[in-house]
Amino acid sequence: QVQLQESGPGLVKPSQTLSLTCTVAGGSITTSVYYWSWIRQPPGKGLEWMGVITYDGITYYNPSLKSRTSISRDTSKNQFSLQLSSVTPEETAVYYCARDWTATTWYEYWGQGTQVTVSS
Repeated sequence: QVQLQESGPGLVKPSQTLSLTCTVAGGSITTSVYYWSWIRQPPGKGLEWMGVITYDGITYYNPSLKSRTSISRDTSKNQFSLQLSSVTPEETAVYYCARDWTATTWYEYWGQGTQVTVSS
């Protein structure tokens, strides 16, 4: 069984950087052919794919967020992380990490989600 868990501050001030970490248990983030994604859902809105890091460390980003987004990984800890800079209150959302099967967006395993509020 694969389990994912998000962690990080629940409150971020506008213009600062949002940083979250996803810890994976029960499977290696280096195992092909899985991709590891960050997805968010603002209140009252749908899911928005933010970006992904592949099993071999390649990153891809939502074009609307690319300039402000960085996804990295620590294979020794079996973790991958999200950094989103220059945040605004409109980016208040529940943030999820999830495992994709290649680039199919077939997300069989999800973290429980973590609420992040952007407010001064």
